[in-house]
Order: sequence, then C-alpha cells, then structure tokens
Amino acid sequence: MKDNYIIAIDGPSGSGKSTISKKLAEKLNIEYLNTGSMYRAVTKYFLDNDIKKTDHIDFSKVFCKIKIKFDNNRIYLNDKDITDEIRNDMITKNVSWVSSIREVREFLVDSQRQIAKDSSFILDGRDIATVVFPDARYKFYLTASPRVRAQRRFDQGELDKSIDEIEKDIIKRDEYDSTRAYSPLKKAKDAIEIDSSKLTIDQTIALIIKKMEEKDAL
Repeated sequence: MKDNYIIAIDGPSGSGKSTISKKLAEKLNIEYLNTGSMYRAVTKYFLDNDIKKTDHIDFSKVFCKIKIKFDNNRIYLNDKDITDEIRNDMITKNVSWVSSIREVREFLVDSQRQIAKDSSFILDGRDIATVVFPDARYKFYLTASPRVRAQRRFDQGELDKSIDEIEKDIIKRDEYDSTRAYSPLKKAKDAIEIDSSKLTIDQTIALIIKKMEEKDAL
C-alpha cells in the first residue's frame, strides 16, 4: 500500500465510526478526516446566524463565509476552534436537517474531495463510499444495535439523557438519515459490513485491517 489510498467508513449515528477511524489512522500512519464534524460545523454556523429550516437560503452568500479546516485533529470554523462546541445537544438536534440539504452536502463533498485528493485518508460518514469516494480502495459499513450505540453515547457523558431517551433519538436519526431524499445513509454494494455490537475498539480495528490485507492479497 505504498501509493495513496482512501478508506471509506460509513454507518449510522453512534456506531463508533469516528473513534475507530481516528485510531485506525494513527495505526496506519495516515490522515483522518472527520466528515461528521464538518456537517456539525455548518450546523453551528446556521444556528449562530439564525438560519432556519424554513428560510429561503442564498447558499452562495452563506458558503463564501464558511471556512472549515483541521489541525491536529481539531476542527476550526473561520479560524475558531469549535471541536468541543459542536458536540452539544443543540447541534445534535439540528445536524440532521442541515446535513439533508442538497446544497450543504454538495459544498462539503467538494471540500472533502479537495482535502483528500493528494494523500492517503480515512474518511467516515454516511455517504463516503456511495457519494464522496465511490472508487475508494477500501469500503466498510460499521454498525451496531441501537441499544449498544445508546449505551456508548451514554457512557461518553456528552448528553444529559437516559439510555432509553438516547436510544429513541438514535432510532429516529437512523430513520431520518436512511430515508432523506438526497444522499441517504446506505451501505455501498461492495462495502464490508462490520457489526461491532459485541466487539471492542481494538477488535474492530483488527478486523478492518484483516479485511484490508485480504483485499490486497487478491
């Protein structure tokens, strides 16, 4: 694997994509691009500027005012570190409708392709293998049961909710993401599905690397 390559990891909310992708990138010594954080960054911009779902939005004027960059696994919006801010409950409640907007997805897909065009990258999201990089060398679909995902979110202590409430939110988010009109959440036909419900982080990473090695041996 001396030449540049893309690892695309898709999956539903709370499936561990970000954690797995970050650790896998460190293990393989390649770059990691957290695409979910980019959608949260745009969501923060919308909320900060009182842009609502029902508004008629002039996207050309909006996007020219949004600059997103990564540095040392921190995300910056217009040169401000927003890594911690974008994990709050208000962002979580609004990111689905923002990320379902066709113009937002096109803007960020183009940004992701530009960032990852010249180096090996791991990207995680919901449409990386189907839309952003359909020709990625390695494609994985990471999932877990709603209950397990809720437990993981609860253990992270990010949300002031019970496990049952988090599970209901996750199921609702799955339904929304998988049925939206543009770029819905779905498994690429040639992606390898991994259910991590009963796997640790290290076991999941080991399985992904094993699958990559098997593909390279073909």
